[in-house]
Amino acid sequence: MILKQLKINMFKNIFIYPTYVYICIKHEFMSDELELLDIDALNEASEMLKAMAHPIRIAMLRILKGGKPLNVSEIHELLNIEQSAASHHLGIMKSRGIVCAKRKGKNTYYTISHERISNIVDCIQKCKR
Repeated sequence: MILKQLKINMFKNIFIYPTYVYICIKHEFMSDELELLDIDALNEASEMLKAMAHPIRIAMLRILKGGKPLNVSEIHELLNIEQSAASHHLGIMKSRGIVCAKRKGKNTYYTISHERISNIVDCIQKCKR
């Protein structure tokens, strides 16, 4: 049972079902193709991107992209923001799996959780005007 059918420029048709989205794409070099997308995976990706969608968080990710684990004090000094603000933003990204935190003594050191996050940061950098 189709709940909704949408017409979009880039896509021929999008059929939305209760738990999946079917997208029929028509390309010059391909015949009609049916691709199955999992709504749960799309929602998870959307939440992750929302958590990254803040100028301070993007700046933090650019700093962490260097590969060196940094603690909150180092990050707040590099970005010239309040330590509490840095902790807040890192907490949001940690809860969404964007950054990893490892405790060493009294300090918690943050790194980017996966290379895919670094690729997204690179893409954002390339897209700036």
